[in-house]
Amino acid sequence: MDGQEQFLGELSDALARGMDLKEALGRILQHLRAQSGTIHWLDDGVLRLAAHGPGMPPVVLEKIQTIPIGKGMAGLAVERREPVSTCNLQTDTSGDVRPGARGTGLAGSICVPIWHGEDPVGTLGVGNQGERTFTEEETSLLLEIGRTLAAHMAR
Repeated sequence: MDGQEQFLGELSDALARGMDLKEALGRILQHLRAQSGTIHWLDDGVLRLAAHGPGMPPVVLEKIQTIPIGKGMAGLAVERREPVSTCNLQTDTSGDVRPGARGTGLAGSICVPIWHGEDPVGTLGVGNQGERTFTEEETSLLLEIGRTLAAHMAR
């Protein structure tokens, strides 16, 4: 068993024992060497914040409580049904990053849809203070982590 499979198994076991989303997110961030992150669940056509990592400024937390589909990295990940990432939130010119995201102080960031079967049910986002391009392996791991979260979370 490689390190990624071991991490997924340990996360799944901990969730089955009742670990909450905030603690799960903390473990995910530690494993990926990321400084902050979010988990949103899709509810009534919008993404609702379920957990957030450390260092999120209050003004940003207020703005990310609910995110419309198609807006910001999380909303685009659900709309496009694929990961959305940037090497540097602070200098991104793709149009995928909302101006308010710069308030996080993060740079390298990715947001992936959380899948339950064939349907997106939320998003998992992680970010680093420095520039970072997430590898295909890391992106695949984040997608699997999302499936693990969805399998264990009562909706």
